[in-house]
Amino acid sequence: MKVKLVKYTPEPEKTVAVAARLCYSPAGGEELFENLTNEEAQKLVRFVVKSGHLSTTEHITFTFAVEGVSRALTHQLVRHRLASYNQQSQRYVKFFDNFEYITPPAVAGNSRVLGKFESMIKSIHSFYEEMLKSGVEAEDARYILPAASETKIIVTMNGRELLHFFTVRCCSRAQWEIKELAIVMLKLVKKVSPVVFEKAGPNCLRGPCPEGKFKCEAPPKASDFNE
Repeated sequence: MKVKLVKYTPEPEKTVAVAARLCYSPAGGEELFENLTNEEAQKLVRFVVKSGHLSTTEHITFTFAVEGVSRALTHQLVRHRLASYNQQSQRYVKFFDNFEYITPPAVAGNSRVLGKFESMIKSIHSFYEEMLKSGVEAEDARYILPAASETKIIVTMNGRELLHFFTVRCCSRAQWEIKELAIVMLKLVKKVSPVVFEKAGPNCLRGPCPEGKFKCEAPPKASDFNE
């Protein structure tokens, strides 16, 4: 898995703070931005995040380039609707020598099934290539490609959606691959916006677990989401 934060709102925490202060100030946004110190901004950001006034965090966005993940992961990822996505197309990209796939750890560590898994993947890809060479369009040949197929995707989320994303996908009960992605993304945004994402992560870092009878045996620690 390769994840890079390729673009984000400059001075994200000051942007959030100005958005919050504007609601109660006679001054305009430009004036507030010029006069607000970093210390004042950080104090205000902590207040609005703790208070749940998260509309202010919608003014900051973060764009990630993601590679080396499966289609199984991106099927989950795009369910986060308040985000923008552009994904490598299986309709227009033909996978000959560039076909890669993701092997789940539970399969990789199971000698009884690993060989069959790899054999099945190779068989599917072989038939995929056969269809392309026989004149079947890639948009139709792709129907047999597995959810394990490697893909690349550009993801842009605002601060509020990221906070929600980290709440549900950094949880110990999240599926392993998207959890791994969420943790990497959280570590990246903490480098550029440490106060907004100071308390980000699963619910159990901030209070009781909401999962009821499905509580995990080894809940994560805040340090798990820091470099």
